[in-house]
Amino acid sequence: MSTTVLKPATHTRPRHARAALGHTWFLAALGLTTLVGCSSGNAVTAKPQGAATGSDSTPSVLATVGEEKVTMADVRARVGEPLELLEGQYRRAKDKIIASALDSMVSERLLTNEVKKRGKSADDLMVAEMGTGPEPTEAEIAAWYKDNPARVGTRTLDQVKPQIAEFLRNDRRHVAYAKLLDRLRTENKVSMKFEPWRAEFANQGAPVLGKSNAPVTLVEFSDFQCPYCQAVAPTLKEVTQKFGDQVKIVYRQYPIPSLHPFALKAAEASLCANEQGKFWELHDAMFQDQKKLAVSDLKQTARRLGVDGKKFDTCLDTGRYTEQVQNDMKEGTRVGVNGTPAMFINGRYVEGGTVPFSVLEALIKKELAQAKSGN
Repeated sequence: MSTTVLKPATHTRPRHARAALGHTWFLAALGLTTLVGCSSGNAVTAKPQGAATGSDSTPSVLATVGEEKVTMADVRARVGEPLELLEGQYRRAKDKIIASALDSMVSERLLTNEVKKRGKSADDLMVAEMGTGPEPTEAEIAAWYKDNPARVGTRTLDQVKPQIAEFLRNDRRHVAYAKLLDRLRTENKVSMKFEPWRAEFANQGAPVLGKSNAPVTLVEFSDFQCPYCQAVAPTLKEVTQKFGDQVKIVYRQYPIPSLHPFALKAAEASLCANEQGKFWELHDAMFQDQKKLAVSDLKQTARRLGVDGKKFDTCLDTGRYTEQVQNDMKEGTRVGVNGTPAMFINGRYVEGGTVPFSVLEALIKKELAQAKSGN
């Protein structure tokens, strides 16, 4: 019986597949979670302007017409944006393949060496790491069923009990495997020299939550009418509650008009509110009720939040921040944003769109550890 028949947490296509770790018991794990976002349909990814691919042998002079030269700089002036997108697509895809293969190879060597050293099988090591076997209790299965109604639909507990049990088994193995590898990396003093690409941003003028000198910066490209951006908003609040001054959140505008007709003016409205120090209040209000994003609704909401109505109306009606919104969208496209929410932690792209807090927490902790060590 398949272990992936339970309904996923959301109802759109996955943004990425979980990488296999080379063990058959893990390959079936965690098939119940889908990480998603609103897509703009732009399927390419990008890198900062001026960054090199590392293997580009394109000459600076591409052609001559009599005594005139046609240079690469001329071509970039004509079609620079799509070139940057394609170069970035290559760089990020390459880094992702390298990082995945490197992590897999290091993990395999650590586990193989530990099996030889301890004289135990990989499964025995897993059980030892768990402290108990992977078999869930009836109470745990019932609790999972009760806590996840959207993922089981109308089916009874008896109907989905085998799938829940298998999911919990695989989840425990996954957690134990990660814990085992973390311990082995520490004991064996593993040092990862590979550094994946980090995007760089011009965040001047963008709304910020947190201290300017925070060691970790989370940049989010978002759309106020996107349901997946709405879903991730509480997760970002959890980040600020958990990490406080250690994390700075920067909000960048990436409305997708083809999907969300009210998103453009909502983006402008948020910046008009930002003028009066009310960005995050309007941000929260718009995500709380995405049915009230028409201009008349935005003006009413702004007044309810204590914004100077006349100044706000003038700002919104004259399109004062239209250009800033467009610039945010261009920068998002430049760094590879093709859907929302799109998040970057210290320049590293967060795979998956609407990811759970645990994913952000792990990435932030890693960045904090690197900052502390000075690497």
